[in-house]
Amino acid sequence: MLGRLRARLGYLTARKLMTSHYAVQQPKIWRWMEGQFARMAALGDVAAQSFYGHILYFRGRGYGAKLEGVRLLRLAAEAGDVKAAYQMGVISLSEDASHGPDGSEAARWWSQAAEAGHPLAAVRLEQLYRAGGHGLAADPQQADRYKAKAEQLGL
Repeated sequence: MLGRLRARLGYLTARKLMTSHYAVQQPKIWRWMEGQFARMAALGDVAAQSFYGHILYFRGRGYGAKLEGVRLLRLAAEAGDVKAAYQMGVISLSEDASHGPDGSEAARWWSQAAEAGHPLAAVRLEQLYRAGGHGLAADPQQADRYKAKAEQLGL
């Protein structure tokens, strides 16, 4: 229990330090901060998995960091994190050495995010269903449904 408390306090301190340009630019401080993010994500904290997954995917150095970012984002999305689910949809449509774009996988993640209230996921779903492609057939009825959902969510 004391270990989890220390992990939470370290994580909250590291998140607070993210607002400091100086702290982020200092290699020793940044390594400590990354350790706090990684420790909290390893303990299963969904918010930490989503946050650190985003950092690794977009700012991590090397292919391994990007893969770890995807893994953490997937864990967070499966646990119900809306931003991570949206990002998994974006990743599903990207192409890299290990996989090609997968429209049905993107639709699955964006559907989860849209149903949880992510307006941009509804817009992207509307566009995906309107155009089709990447293994997903065009479906004007689904496109209209998600267009209405996006309008309901404020876009």
